[in-house]
Amino acid sequence: MANEQVIASIRQLLEGLLSSNPEYFVVEVKIKPTNNVKVFLDGDKGVPVDKLVSLNRALYPLLESAGLFPDNDFSLEVSSPGLDEPLKLHRQYLKNIGRKVEVTLLDGTAKEGTLQAVTDDQITIGEVIGKKKDKKISDIQFADIKHTKVCIVF
Repeated sequence: MANEQVIASIRQLLEGLLSSNPEYFVVEVKIKPTNNVKVFLDGDKGVPVDKLVSLNRALYPLLESAGLFPDNDFSLEVSSPGLDEPLKLHRQYLKNIGRKVEVTLLDGTAKEGTLQAVTDDQITIGEVIGKKKDKKISDIQFADIKHTKVCIVF
């Protein structure tokens, strides 16, 4: 079975497991050549570690019974995306309103500011420019974004 089909099957199993918990969602499923399945989940208010553990324990036997891997030769990791991972879904942008982000555009330029608003086709960030700390509001189309990362502020 092709990797894309296996990933689609895993997503379907996950959607079933998450149906009773609509605050959680699948960000990404990856399969390494060694059949190491990595599932990244997020939530509107984050995902507690105990929830990740229980989903891992619930998903593992489902993968075994689905027979997606020859001789059930696979490993499974369920985690939330780290802070160093770029935002991938619209829902992740929504949950990070009010946080400082760095947006890299397709042309390679970067903008840094506070994520103020998210619509279906763009985000709005508030930038602080120069030594005088002038404020500038920038609307950025999703189509122009290469990736967006949440900045860690101490």
